[in-house]
Amino acid sequence: MIDLDVPVVQAPMAGGPSTPALAAAVSNAGGLGFLAAGYKTPGAVLTDITATRELTRRPFGVNVFAPSGRPADRGTIDRYADCLRSQAAALGVALGDPRFDDDYYEQKVELLAQARVAVVSFTFGCPTRSVVQRLQQVGASVWVTVTDPREAFLAAAAGADALVVQGVEAGGHRGSFVDTDDHEDYGILALLSLIPRRVDLPLVAAGGIATGPALAGVLAGGATAAALGTAFLRCPEAGTTAPHRDAVTQPRPTGLTRAFSGRLARGLVNTFQTEHTTIAPIAYPELHHLTAPLRARARENGDAERISLWAGQAHEFAEATPAGQLVVELAQEAAAAITRANHRLK
Repeated sequence: MIDLDVPVVQAPMAGGPSTPALAAAVSNAGGLGFLAAGYKTPGAVLTDITATRELTRRPFGVNVFAPSGRPADRGTIDRYADCLRSQAAALGVALGDPRFDDDYYEQKVELLAQARVAVVSFTFGCPTRSVVQRLQQVGASVWVTVTDPREAFLAAAAGADALVVQGVEAGGHRGSFVDTDDHEDYGILALLSLIPRRVDLPLVAAGGIATGPALAGVLAGGATAAALGTAFLRCPEAGTTAPHRDAVTQPRPTGLTRAFSGRLARGLVNTFQTEHTTIAPIAYPELHHLTAPLRARARENGDAERISLWAGQAHEFAEATPAGQLVVELAQEAAAAITRANHRLK
């Protein structure tokens, strides 16, 4: 774990919202900004790292998707694809190739070891002890995203420096090591209570944290810092698409779905999610590649009903505030909330 002036981490958001400008703004304000390496080539990740270093001299992190699962049954994927063909045709695109890949995992690990970034975090799985040690040897702090006490134990055994503890309230993909229908989902406060019984590591709380009082709550619950993603979606530095920015301001429900990517994720409920959640198989990243052209065309059309609108349960608090200002305001509001709580406890 690294020392932060403000206990606010900008959660990495793959697919566009995370940018060098956003990461640098959060780090410059005393928090910890993050780049998302997911879905990018190693060359594109290096470009982002270089650009971020031109904007800040403070530490920042890079998040990597760990390899997870095995190739899904092709017949299952083909049946799901059959359900999407008419929509793709209506948008004038062909469905993508539902390939299984590891998102350049080994190349990205080696790149980050050479680039010597301050923090490397992993999502969707636990890196091996040798990978953790490789990064630690060049000065990186290694964080692992966990969603239950067992995963926390495995990450600690691998040598992780800190755990990103993701509650079910969080937007975007679940960081679970294994994506199954019977996985038990925990809220963030329950995780902050249970995980310290298994491991003694700094905890970064994630999940539905979008205000100063919520930040104060997880700090009081034992977290060293909080990771906020949805709260930064509308910041001018974020690469969030216009329909996504507009959607998070609306009082609409979120839900867990595999419809877009084949891996469980929380997003604002829209037409595509409603139509396909019950039939989408566990097939990541095959479905991510399959639906990519459809989603890309919908974004071009400004159609919020056919794109993934990843967002946490407190999405309505996201505001179009500069990221650095948001970090400062969150810290001030958290301090005020803690003062109020202390008065109530006297």
